[in-house]
Amino acid sequence: MILFGASGHGKVILDILRRRGIEPEAFWDDKPVGNLLMGVPVLQTPHASRAEELILSVGNNRIRQMLSGRFSGFRFGMAIHPSAQIAEDVEIGEGSVVMAGVLINPGSRIGKHVILNTGCVVDHDARIGDFAHISPNATLTGNVVVGEGTHVGAGAVVIPGVEVGKWAVIGAGSVVIRTVPNGAKVVGNPARLMQRSEL
Repeated sequence: MILFGASGHGKVILDILRRRGIEPEAFWDDKPVGNLLMGVPVLQTPHASRAEELILSVGNNRIRQMLSGRFSGFRFGMAIHPSAQIAEDVEIGEGSVVMAGVLINPGSRIGKHVILNTGCVVDHDARIGDFAHISPNATLTGNVVVGEGTHVGAGAVVIPGVEVGKWAVIGAGSVVIRTVPNGAKVVGNPARLMQRSEL
């Protein structure tokens, strides 16, 4: 197992893997930060592709998307904290990370390279697109859809049945009660549109 990205996010993923009895071989990074990170070697990313299992330990959604193409010849692993509670029919895509205290209820589908951060709740029949990030203590209630690349901020709540578009940003602590367009940034309670960008 290799982790790409020797950062704070990488340290959290390393901790999850160790709790699962997995010791990564190394961190790879384009800008190595030192010899060791939590006892694991930090190596310059090799140019040659190897058949390693890889997790992209990078928090930025756009960069994870780019790296997934760069390393398309690799097998992508997952990191799921042992304290996460995941219903038996939940589907989780390759490369995704499920951190401590996460709850995922029945019928939910999680895309590829998604981050479900500490203590977030994904209620029944939710759909989360590839490269999304659900921040600590955020709550997606039943039948919520979160589009590709969207970042749901810490402590935000999305009420039942609401659809959040692709590459949107939900501000920390916001309460989303209506559809959020692609590329929009919303904040507040109730959440209001602050800006909208091209995808």
